[in-house]
Amino acid sequence: MVRAYVGLGSNVGDRETVLREAVQRLAAEPGIEIVAVSSLRETDPVGPIQEQPRFLNGAVAVETSLAPRPLLELLLRIEAEYGRRREGPPGGPRTLDLDLLLYGAEEIDEPGLRVPHPRLHERAFVLEPLAELGWSPPGQSYTGSR
Repeated sequence: MVRAYVGLGSNVGDRETVLREAVQRLAAEPGIEIVAVSSLRETDPVGPIQEQPRFLNGAVAVETSLAPRPLLELLLRIEAEYGRRREGPPGGPRTLDLDLLLYGAEEIDEPGLRVPHPRLHERAFVLEPLAELGWSPPGQSYTGSR
């Protein structure tokens, strides 16, 4: 089993319900055990599209027997079940965003899969929930920006 961290986000519809259901959906999967879920926090959009609803963000720590790619594929399937579409410019509104932030101490750089998440150190809305879950960056100072 490997400890992995998944970022949670939503800014369309009943955000809190969607995020809580997504965590339950993860917990129901073979090879996934939920260790802890952070509190949820409301955040402003980050990136090129500022004119959109505010996000609700958090993170979940899991123990998993899934390898990184199958775990990512599971996250993408769950997003799709909640109506996530990947058309349009990146950073736009979304019903559900599940990001594989960390997978043990592994560093992965493959097409469609980068771990640690490439913008992890820039995002307070990710770093704060990770800190709440007890994660601290090894040998690196992450300050995060809003």
